[in-house]
Amino acid sequence: MSISIESQLSSSKEHVVIEGATVRLAGDSGDGMQLAGTQLTGTSAQLGNDVATFPDFPAEIRAPRGTLAGVSGFQVHFSSQDIFTPGDTLNALVAMNPAALKTNLADLQSRGILIVNEDAFDKKDLEKAGYASNPLEDESLEGYQLFKVPMTKLTRDAIDGSGLSVKEGDKCRNFFAMGLLYWLYGRGMEPTLGFIEEKFGGKPNVAEANRSALNTGWNYGETTDAFASSYKVEPAKLTPGKYKNMMGNQALAWGLMAAAKMSGKSLFFGTYPITPASDILHELSRHKNFGVRTVQAEDEIAAMCTAIGAAFAGEMAVTSSSGPGICLKGEAMGLGMILELPMIIINVQRGGPSTGLPTKTEQSDLLQAMFGRNGESPLPVIAPCCPSDCFDVAQEAWRIAVRFMTPVILLTDGYIANGSEPWLIPDANDLSKIEIVHPGPLENGEEFLPYTRNERLARPWAIPGTPGLMHRVGGLEKQDGTGNVSYDPDNHQHMTNTRAQKVANVADDIPLQEVSGADSGDLLVLSWGGTYGACTTAVRQCQDQGLSVAHAHLRYLNPFPKNLGEILDRYQKILVPELNMGQLRMLIGSQFVKETIGFNKVQGKPFSVSELVRTIQETIR
Repeated sequence: MSISIESQLSSSKEHVVIEGATVRLAGDSGDGMQLAGTQLTGTSAQLGNDVATFPDFPAEIRAPRGTLAGVSGFQVHFSSQDIFTPGDTLNALVAMNPAALKTNLADLQSRGILIVNEDAFDKKDLEKAGYASNPLEDESLEGYQLFKVPMTKLTRDAIDGSGLSVKEGDKCRNFFAMGLLYWLYGRGMEPTLGFIEEKFGGKPNVAEANRSALNTGWNYGETTDAFASSYKVEPAKLTPGKYKNMMGNQALAWGLMAAAKMSGKSLFFGTYPITPASDILHELSRHKNFGVRTVQAEDEIAAMCTAIGAAFAGEMAVTSSSGPGICLKGEAMGLGMILELPMIIINVQRGGPSTGLPTKTEQSDLLQAMFGRNGESPLPVIAPCCPSDCFDVAQEAWRIAVRFMTPVILLTDGYIANGSEPWLIPDANDLSKIEIVHPGPLENGEEFLPYTRNERLARPWAIPGTPGLMHRVGGLEKQDGTGNVSYDPDNHQHMTNTRAQKVANVADDIPLQEVSGADSGDLLVLSWGGTYGACTTAVRQCQDQGLSVAHAHLRYLNPFPKNLGEILDRYQKILVPELNMGQLRMLIGSQFVKETIGFNKVQGKPFSVSELVRTIQETIR
């Protein structure tokens, strides 16, 4: 049975208007939850809702089916208001099997909507998930609005005659779940129907099976007596313009391409695949038409060295990794630093140490970025606050790199990298040029000094092969000015001081720190990286309660903005929430000798707004 698009949008049941909803789809890694979540995101964005997402991948590539380790999830928060996070507690959870229920139920609010595929709750899968009894029958779910839906049976009935095997047909269950959610929240199916045609158009039987499953899910919501009403979320009042739903890694790749264009350079990206940074390589490799060159090196050390070579050749050089790979890049990062060549080193942080939690988020590489190289090797460090901010931060990193002739570390994290939100596509004419001046040929026997300095203490970026600009580079200490190898103690002290001062000078070239809220008061919440959304939302809620609290979110972590110390002095208490054990707090204490209060979490999960609100209230008291 199929239905028209018009009927999809005009349910005969009551519509309850709500401000927004947070929905999570969870199932086995082969159940298509990432695809279902992505489609729900796209339809919500096309309806004009503000949207934020957070996918959750299993760490094991082939965990046994039906086990807790193999659960994959995708969370979508859509709203008629501005939102900054993928949601706190869940309003609705779709669980495709017992393992998905067990690993996600704790996040569902009391009386929240719980939709389960009851066909998957057999004895074998219940045992795999560690259930002693069937939760659908033992009254343990009485605190939720439980809807037991025979998804497997209904999907098989819907695609009967398609010619697909049982195993192939069961892969359509995610489209049934999508259709049911689209009915429940008044989502149109046209974008997903278009996706099915584009994705499966070459396999007509597969396309028709997925369409049938999608329509059947919608019809189930419309015709069953279990659902008395559906929900409606009005469009959000976003800034007018053209939007694209962007994941953080994709926005970062686009920002790198924009930076190359605005500086008149070709983009070279040398990397080695690692979760959760690999999607930057995947995205950039699609854009060779923009002059992007991507190299998948044999290891992390080689990847870093290819970036150094590209920088020496005069191109925009970038490499990326996560914490374990940054460890391996450390020596070559020091080489890039002592050569004083511009490049961007991206660290998409994940749970550590060692292999740690490769698919979970964390902020535990800040001290590594600051000090994780031998010798005195300071580098500028900056961090985006959300997925769309990655586009701007990529350009800012390159601007700093070329103005100060230094590698720049860009610290993002798994939460930002895999999350998505609407991105207002900028007018290309509004993007700022990134000025680069290379020294020209020398004549009449003039001497070229590769380590002379300008007012920022940056040395000239000489292109190899330019007449008269022959110079020596290497990892040994250099004589000031000439770049000749030098073992002179006073020269080493001078060059160490100069390189450190050059990085410190970046503070003169970046914006002053802004504060959201009163200029002074009882409490300042100081955050960085992917905690921005939760901290912003929590502080606003506390401000609405009349609490004297303000918020400062750092983009620039080394050096800090020039006015940060002055800001910290204006508040009675400083609260520093971090997804680590207190690394920013340590840096603040050492530089400003300022007592701060840490709120730390290393569970592979982002902060919830509610726990931050509670901590702010307790801290002010």
